[in-house]
Amino acid sequence: MGRKYFGTDGIRGHVGQFPITPEFMLKLGWAAGMAFRKHGKCRILIGKDTRISGYMFESALQAGLSAAGADVLLLGPMPTPAVAYLTRTFHADAGIVISASHNPHYDNGIKFFSGRGTKLPDEVELMIEELLDAPMTVVESAQLGKASRINDAAGRYIEFCKSSVPTSTDFSGMKIVLDCAHGATYKVAPSVFRELGAEVVVIGAQPDGLNINAEVGSTHVAQLQKAVIDHGADLGIAFDGDGDRVMMVDHTGAQVDGDELLYIIATDLQDQDRLAGGVVGTLMSNLGLELALQARDIPFVRAKVGDRYVMAEMLERAWVLGGENSGHIVCAQHVSTGDAIIAALQVVLALRRRGQNLAHERMAWKKCPQILINVRFSGSQDPISHPQVKAVCDSVSERMAGRGRVLLRKSGTEPLVRVMVEGDDEKQVRLYAEELANAVTEVCA
Repeated sequence: MGRKYFGTDGIRGHVGQFPITPEFMLKLGWAAGMAFRKHGKCRILIGKDTRISGYMFESALQAGLSAAGADVLLLGPMPTPAVAYLTRTFHADAGIVISASHNPHYDNGIKFFSGRGTKLPDEVELMIEELLDAPMTVVESAQLGKASRINDAAGRYIEFCKSSVPTSTDFSGMKIVLDCAHGATYKVAPSVFRELGAEVVVIGAQPDGLNINAEVGSTHVAQLQKAVIDHGADLGIAFDGDGDRVMMVDHTGAQVDGDELLYIIATDLQDQDRLAGGVVGTLMSNLGLELALQARDIPFVRAKVGDRYVMAEMLERAWVLGGENSGHIVCAQHVSTGDAIIAALQVVLALRRRGQNLAHERMAWKKCPQILINVRFSGSQDPISHPQVKAVCDSVSERMAGRGRVLLRKSGTEPLVRVMVEGDDEKQVRLYAEELANAVTEVCA
């Protein structure tokens, strides 16, 4: 059964345009409350990032949940993985995150976590969708839900992050620049690294409701690169707006992406004899990563793009590590979802153990040239299945003669077709990618 509202990562869109409206959020809160009710009551956490519309949607969701008889625990601005963690520790029935992740302030969205801190099962999402199309009711006054605020949420999460590394961990002598994207990590991330002994320089930590992800964070690392050089730092760490993606910068200013971070974590776990199984990547993971892991006798499999698919593959195989080149990394021995702070800590810990810098470790394997071009399209179109696009795709694949990969996919969060070509000749790969992107653009015109 197809979904009417939920995408691959919750419900997301432009603020003020359906379904990202106060009216819909009121109904969504009610539907979620009804879906999670057990014995007439349930308890649901709400966290959010720093975008200005979060206040409006938090109130609307709270009202809807109360109408369904659900008690609400408000966390305020909090990283997405922190909501997953706190949902488990408070034994809540579900957690809700108000965030559009790495998108600009004028977008927003809703993500749900189950009581176990994992993404919702398909059947629960479908139940919520069915309730969204049903008439809204209100429980008896005596059964209305209450709301309260968890004032020590940040402190709880900071201690949890620190517990993901050995108690003897000491980052003294390291200078680290943190870019918090003016987002949900702006308070907790600096505290975590400072309390572990690092000298911390912070940028992107002055949220005003409108500047989240604006030329900062994991999708815009130029300011972080400059700050690392200017401050003579050992490395830089960039989070996205809701704190589930991480990118790094080495001391030379070079960017280190999710594939490279995955390799560092995987090989460190292997060295510690703590890597259960192998590594789950995605269709977008660089071919060089797969080859490098093979050289270390570490199994590697690809899931569809999206953290829910990575996590599903990890659970099926009982593996503890997976992620995407976008920096969404799941360290399942510690967390139930992608967690940028936890992943960053594992990388810095690996560097400390090896006595090496990030620049040295990122050179351990060679990337295959990979060109990615995003093409915007109307939401009603399906350019990937168009005969003209398919013909060009088949032609490019044939000409690559097994020396690379071609991937066309629709983004799960934006109206974009992602055109990716990967191979051993960068000049040729770029030409093929442009040829494919032009074909998609033509059918979208």
